[in-house]
Amino acid sequence: MLIYVVQPGDTVNSIARDFQLSISTIIYNNQLAYPFQLVVGQALLLSAEGEAARPVIETGGYAYPYASEEVLRQTLPYMTALNIFSYGFTTDGQLIPPAQGDDRLISLANDYGARPVMTLTPIDASGTFNNNLISGLVQNPDAVSRLIGEIVRYLEENGMQGVDVDFEYILPSDRVAFADFVRQLRIAVNAIGYRVSVALAPKTSDNQPGLLYEGKDYALLGAAADFVLLMTYEWGYTYSVPMAVAPVNKVRQVVEYALTRIPAEKIHLGIPNYGYDWPLPHVPGTTKATSIGNLQAIQIAIENNAEIRYDTTAQTPWFTYTRDGEQHEVWFEDVRSYQAKFGLISEYGLAGAGVWQLMRPNLPGWLLMSGTFWIR
Repeated sequence: MLIYVVQPGDTVNSIARDFQLSISTIIYNNQLAYPFQLVVGQALLLSAEGEAARPVIETGGYAYPYASEEVLRQTLPYMTALNIFSYGFTTDGQLIPPAQGDDRLISLANDYGARPVMTLTPIDASGTFNNNLISGLVQNPDAVSRLIGEIVRYLEENGMQGVDVDFEYILPSDRVAFADFVRQLRIAVNAIGYRVSVALAPKTSDNQPGLLYEGKDYALLGAAADFVLLMTYEWGYTYSVPMAVAPVNKVRQVVEYALTRIPAEKIHLGIPNYGYDWPLPHVPGTTKATSIGNLQAIQIAIENNAEIRYDTTAQTPWFTYTRDGEQHEVWFEDVRSYQAKFGLISEYGLAGAGVWQLMRPNLPGWLLMSGTFWIR
């Protein structure tokens, strides 16, 4: 596989001719939209036709029950697990399955040999993470026992194959109790042949301040779970200044800290499948970015004749454009930024990758992942 950056005057036809590839392969692998325009600075994955190859590392991603079947069928051949988002609970330990149902996603995962995994979250009726739900559960042994029992029964009755625990904004006072909940859940789920993972906020030190970090003890949770997912994204977010979602220099710092507390063979690296479009000028606390897909970002650049640039520190593409008199700055992911992140997995011997999320198409990223980690 080769990554090629589009130069002035390039067309799909000229690139196909220069690299002796079929035009249709370049279009399909990069999911180019008709009439197949390119923009200067766009990164293309150039590879020959062939069968989809699931990587030898573990690969998973999150999807809501209403995810597009077409997108999932493009994506699941490259995934070893599908984390269905999400399953809630009450403070007395009753499991709450997704209101939209999960049968369709479980069936799709099975069609492609990917494990359907339950993602357990403390999301309340308002749709937000609620740390009162967490406290009410983990500080109540009877509720913990009841919830674990219901989870095990649900896995067995519905053909699911594991649990991912994604609790955010855990109170510092619940740090130890939360880790013990994960430990008890892992023992029970292991007993029926499956595994438990836990999502970790991207810390760089034990005592990193902030509610997102203080309740997540890397050492305790690394020991409690079968493996962890580092949520290495959201440096650039809806209300931040314009910047990369997952700058590789920042991601590296999280990985290096995690390795001081958790064995490499238990760490999965979080991979973002999205970017943001910020209106300018940025006003702190007021300016709100729009979340966009990576392929959508390319189309925005094409429509506005914007040259894509590449930040060599963050190892992330970005561009600016003006529409209706308003300036915008866009940061997103492409095969170059994915190559940098996949390189960290290889460099540090990590066990896998976890994608947030699989709701948007990204075939070139999954092709690159399969090519990077496929033993030929």
